[in-house]
Amino acid sequence: MSALMSNLKLRLARAAREEDGTATIPFLLFLPFFMMLVISSLEMGVLMMRHVMLERGLDLSVRDLRLGTFTGDYEDFKRNICNRAGVIPDCMNVLVVELRPVSTVTWEPLASGAICIDRANPLAPLGNPFDEGAGDQLMLVRACAKFDPIVPTTGIGFQLPKDNTGAYALVSTTAFVNEPEPGG
Repeated sequence: MSALMSNLKLRLARAAREEDGTATIPFLLFLPFFMMLVISSLEMGVLMMRHVMLERGLDLSVRDLRLGTFTGDYEDFKRNICNRAGVIPDCMNVLVVELRPVSTVTWEPLASGAICIDRANPLAPLGNPFDEGAGDQLMLVRACAKFDPIVPTTGIGFQLPKDNTGAYALVSTTAFVNEPEPGG
C-alpha cells in the first residue's frame, strides 16, 4: 500500500511540474475578445461598403438630375440609385429617397431626421418625398436604406442604433442647384 501511495505521490508531483497546456488558459481567456474583434471588423466592413456604395449610387443619380438628363419618376430614380449602388440587398424595398427644395430666403432645412422605410408597417404612406423643384432652386437629397446587422448580438452589431425591427439605417445626403430654366 505504501508503494502505491509513493508511486501516486511521485506521479502527482511530476504532473504538477508539467508545463504542457499552459498556453490553453490565456487562449481561452482572450478568445472571446478576439472573436468579438473579428466579428465587429466584419460588421464594420460590410456597413462601410454599403454606405460608400449608397453614396456613390446617389451621387451618380443626382448628377443626372442636376444636368437635367434624368427623365422619370420616383421609382425610376430609386432604381437608378440601386443599379449604381450594386451591393445593397433588396434595394428597391429598403431604400427611401427624399428630394426637396430648400428656401434660400429662410434657409429652412428638411425635417430633422431622414425619412426611412418603416419595416414594421411597410404600407405606411411616405407623403411626397420627391419634389424635383424649379430652375435655379437649391435641392437637398437624402437617401435612407435599412439593413439588419450580420451579427446583431455581438460587437458593433449590438451597439448600432436600431429601430423596433432590429434594423439600422444608413443615410446619405447631398445637395445641388437645378439648372436655370431656358430664357429665365
